[in-house]
Amino acid sequence: MKKLEPGTEIDGFRVRQCIHAGGMAHIYAVDYAQAGRSSGFAMVMKIPRMTVGDGAETIVSFEVELQILPVLTGPHVPRFVAAGDLSRLPYLVMEYVPGQTLQHWLDLPERPSADTTARLGAAMAHAAHSLHQQNVCHLDLKPANVLIKDDGSAVLLDFGLSCHAHYPDLLAEEMRQAVGSPAWIAPEQVVGVRGDPRSDIFAIGVMLYELATGELPFGAPTTRGGMRQRLWMPPPPPRKHRPDTPPWLQEIILRCLEPEAAQRYPSAAHLALDLANPASVLLTERSERIRGEPLRTLVKRWFRAAGMEYRPSPLPTQQIEDTPIVMVAVPHTDVTDATLYSLRQAVGRSLGIRPGARLACVTVISPSASSLTDTERSETTLHRQHTARLRQWAQGLDLTGHPVSYHVLEASDVAQALVRYAASNHVSMMIVGAATHGLHTQRFIATVPMRVARDAHCTVILVKQALPFTQLAQAGDD
Repeated sequence: MKKLEPGTEIDGFRVRQCIHAGGMAHIYAVDYAQAGRSSGFAMVMKIPRMTVGDGAETIVSFEVELQILPVLTGPHVPRFVAAGDLSRLPYLVMEYVPGQTLQHWLDLPERPSADTTARLGAAMAHAAHSLHQQNVCHLDLKPANVLIKDDGSAVLLDFGLSCHAHYPDLLAEEMRQAVGSPAWIAPEQVVGVRGDPRSDIFAIGVMLYELATGELPFGAPTTRGGMRQRLWMPPPPPRKHRPDTPPWLQEIILRCLEPEAAQRYPSAAHLALDLANPASVLLTERSERIRGEPLRTLVKRWFRAAGMEYRPSPLPTQQIEDTPIVMVAVPHTDVTDATLYSLRQAVGRSLGIRPGARLACVTVISPSASSLTDTERSETTLHRQHTARLRQWAQGLDLTGHPVSYHVLEASDVAQALVRYAASNHVSMMIVGAATHGLHTQRFIATVPMRVARDAHCTVILVKQALPFTQLAQAGDD
């Protein structure tokens, strides 16, 4: 189909200029032709290319996006407006989101700082998690499909290769080969497995690698054999290209790029939490690599990949539910030893029945506490003291297999700080001491636990003192 001329009217929309001419579609700025009618936001119309030389995947991917985009909600996707008749003139009208694609940062003459890379990665992870919560996997995440808004959040574009767990997978039905962009496609996608949310985590890892090093971890293969190499051959460590890459960043990137999905981050929320808290990243031997794997290890990987059986992808929401982020609010004032003990017992029980859970230990201090210090160094010391207290509190927990991080927040409103932290980090469950703060006045005013339980969007468990410490001491003496 030839490009549309400015001023053309289609089903009540007036076409303006063509703002993008891609390999699979043209995108035009549009508005309503009827005077006085407005959507309240700028719009674009996407029309698939349908020339003689275009393959069937062009129209199939359009059908996929037509199926998925209207049911997506939230700030990480463009708002859907209208769609055209597939038999007459297929098109999609959606919100135009201002911003710059991730390619902007990759085209800069110098590599972004580690902090900037982590910030961009966290934005992508939050956006991907939002999709996964709606049982959608993007499956074509790449720099051109990630838009960074002025506020730092990410919007994901182009759902033509996506998969919705509750809708027919049209691409899987029509295509009998790997579907995806070769540089960013995950190993399981290469062998035809679609719908695993950890495939999007792999693609984010590829983009983090490129941001950190300026190189693609697996190059840009053009053959199926070239793409299959990622099933067994790990990429060169980022520090081989950039020796100044921080160990925590290399650890995160290489974990995202593990050939087996089970070895990657279990959810995009886990990835976002690590990117936002580099000091809490658990470092393994991955963080120190400076060269590739020895030949003997590669041969073992090859044999393991050759015999690997790929299981059906987990339902995205089930994967999130099986690997939740559990948050515990540990107070440091107005709390008894009995409450701290009971909190620890409740956390232990919760982790015991959730083997894939991650634990975030959080305490909130007053801004006045740090303002009493005169230097940044003393403020950092204060945070370290509270972090040490959190670590000491958690020593009695069995954290085997459970990643844990410690967070000291500054806020005058403790309840609001806890609720905001839980929302921004996709916490599934928050454990709070019911006897924390203002116990003697809870008949008359809303205490911190009551406000948290009222305002939080996640499950909240209020823990009361289970056993008086006098009895604990007696039991110890006996």
